[in-house]
Amino acid sequence: MTLRIGIAGITGRMGKLLALEVAVAQAICAGGTSRHGDGAGTPPLFQDIAQLAAVCDLVIDFTAPATVAPHAAALAAAGIPWILGTTGLDQAGQAAIAVAAARIPIIAAPNFSPGVNLVLALARQLAAALPATTFDAEILEMHHRQKRDAPSGTALALGAAVAAGRGVGLSEVMVSGRDGETGPRATGEIGFAALRGGQIFGSHSLIMTAADEQITLTHHAFDRRIFAAGALRAAIWLHGKPPGLYTMSDVLGL
Repeated sequence: MTLRIGIAGITGRMGKLLALEVAVAQAICAGGTSRHGDGAGTPPLFQDIAQLAAVCDLVIDFTAPATVAPHAAALAAAGIPWILGTTGLDQAGQAAIAVAAARIPIIAAPNFSPGVNLVLALARQLAAALPATTFDAEILEMHHRQKRDAPSGTALALGAAVAAGRGVGLSEVMVSGRDGETGPRATGEIGFAALRGGQIFGSHSLIMTAADEQITLTHHAFDRRIFAAGALRAAIWLHGKPPGLYTMSDVLGL
């Protein structure tokens, strides 16, 4: 059976790229949500996520944090799997995803690039092998000037990978945006710096520095379409899976 994919926010920047990747994957674009949707056109546009859910097998969603909770409830009620690439989520959004995952399969990822997810796996290995007492961890990211959240979801995922490798929670050791008289750097801190400018699609570095050596893991995105292609890869993998919250590591077999 050919997979019928719905795209939340299909008229947006990522939505248009997702529609192109649906065609490349030889799936069917069953429609998308748009504020001006009336159910007409090819593919049809809908104002409501529940209307979209009624005509598709799976929804890919790169919209906005405010839509996460209502989309989670609507897709869970319809029994439609969900690929979610929205970042900057609050606790209510995270909780809504967890509730929905009891009824439908979900992949909620801060980044769908295979390269980034390999970097996350390497970051965890580095942190496990290099003690916090010796190696200071700093995360630097830069994005286009329109990005609303900082640090980026990918930067936070990098920090979480380092924290997991060290056996601590990120919230316990995270320091973001140092300014003024901060005093000496505390042992075990994971520092974050966020830069914004131009139209950079995404640049992330994990910098591990000791007194006598430094290791840097860096990923640069040159084309936003890699995120759309990764989301389609995830969608094809997720189709037919039982309810639960999955990751890109599951998709890639990491």
